[in-house]
Amino acid sequence: MITCVVDYRIDPGQIAAFERFARAWIYLVNKHGGQHHGYFLPSEGASDRALALFSFESLAAYERYRQLFGVDAEFIEADRIRDASGCVIRYERTFMRPLLPADVAGFPEGF
Repeated sequence: MITCVVDYRIDPGQIAAFERFARAWIYLVNKHGGQHHGYFLPSEGASDRALALFSFESLAAYERYRQLFGVDAEFIEADRIRDASGCVIRYERTFMRPLLPADVAGFPEGF
């Protein structure tokens, strides 16, 4: 499994548009074989930073999903939200391997 972590710099004046953008991508990731773990929006501290985390079973599965960018009508519409509003200033993508709570269930005391 791989997890994509996307670190966004967003326009604080466009939070509502960013939330629409985020809802669209949660739907699309889940629809196309991934598991979206959510978007994490500003609350306290920096008002221009948001994070998204989503996983696919493999890098190959992620690449199949990426092939829909710019081709699938729903993907194009989701990007249109970002482009029309200017809610995303920039973003960086990082791929990580998750260690999840289920991976340590039953781990012995006093390790």
